[in-house]
Amino acid sequence: MILSRSVRAFQGPLLALAVLLPGAAFAQGAKVTSAIELAHAAETLKPGQWVWAPQIAPKGPVTVYVDLSRQLATVYRNGVRIGVSTVSSGKDGYETPTGVFTILQKDADHRSNKYNSAPMPYQQRLTWDGVALHAGGLPGYPESHGCVHLPMGFAKALFAVTPMGGTVIVAGEAGKGATMTEAAGIMGPEPNAAGHTPLPPGEDFRWEPQLSPTGPLTIIASRADGRAVVLRNGKEIGRARVTLPVTDFETHVLTYAGKAADGQDRWIYVGVPGHAGEDGKLLDPKVMAEAVMPAAFEADVRAILAPGSTILVTQAPILPDTTGKSMTVMTAEAP
Repeated sequence: MILSRSVRAFQGPLLALAVLLPGAAFAQGAKVTSAIELAHAAETLKPGQWVWAPQIAPKGPVTVYVDLSRQLATVYRNGVRIGVSTVSSGKDGYETPTGVFTILQKDADHRSNKYNSAPMPYQQRLTWDGVALHAGGLPGYPESHGCVHLPMGFAKALFAVTPMGGTVIVAGEAGKGATMTEAAGIMGPEPNAAGHTPLPPGEDFRWEPQLSPTGPLTIIASRADGRAVVLRNGKEIGRARVTLPVTDFETHVLTYAGKAADGQDRWIYVGVPGHAGEDGKLLDPKVMAEAVMPAAFEADVRAILAPGSTILVTQAPILPDTTGKSMTVMTAEAP
């Protein structure tokens, strides 16, 4: 009986220690084999937990969607959700910026340049002034100095599948529910970051591919402003006046999957929060055909499309004179 009581006395601490050791189910991430299992596991994640199922979509472009409202990061490959993790974003006074970002740097053994060389394992830089995805503390609430903290195992797995220049979308507001009708909170405090010049009256589009000759392509299309902005490797290379079909006023993210046998461009929906049922579905070509834009601009964009290119369709404004907050469509210039 004495031995039994001793075993019971140690049982709690041993179980707590097991969570921190390799092999503990959620400390290493729940490994599931189907989209249904992933969906169920994602709904029950506790701080520090994550679920990973890369075999659901073994190939294709990767997009990361960080939902600050729910403190979750979701990974999509070829438009299909392959992983979900809890995160910890910036605390009060150090809020993580929202918007569309490009992975500017990858460093598995990075140490902070700002905070006493603090370790930032599996760092993926989003801005040159210090915001990144990396392994870090996960207390269940925002605690970072602006970065997005991930569980160590998830940060390592994510690091292995994301390309340099990959797209990361940060949305929402910590402590508040996501509002899909307001562009999922993909807003930024700074209207028109440096390098983004509005079109003057009488100019329908601008095309300057030489400003960023290579790299991944991201297109932001705003219904509110009737504008499309094209970024390559995080730098604006074009913008145009556009009219988008109004099927709804919500946020949609799509990735380019190449041309079909009939020559039609194939765009795949990414099932961002509020649209999980869209995972991997093809965009109806008729919807794309209803978008009105300058013919020369459309031809220029089509000429540089490559699998993995991303479109974000949003109701959020991107012009400085539009009522309300504007989207952050660019992070910061490299020093």
